[in-house]
Amino acid sequence: MKSLAKSQENKMVAGVCGGLGRYFNIDPSLLRMGFVVATVFGVGVPIVLYAVLAAVLPQERYW
Repeated sequence: MKSLAKSQENKMVAGVCGGLGRYFNIDPSLLRMGFVVATVFGVGVPIVLYAVLAAVLPQERYW
């Protein structure tokens, strides 16, 4: 079963894009570039979204 969580292996800052990429089966690099482009054209709103996701999403667990 899939669960949305921050990645511990594929992370640059907090692991949000790595976790989203794994959940949606998308390359995390594309998500990172999307966040950068959205930040440039979105006047900082994506930064707030990233911070909220970093605070809300649980860490990925390995058993």
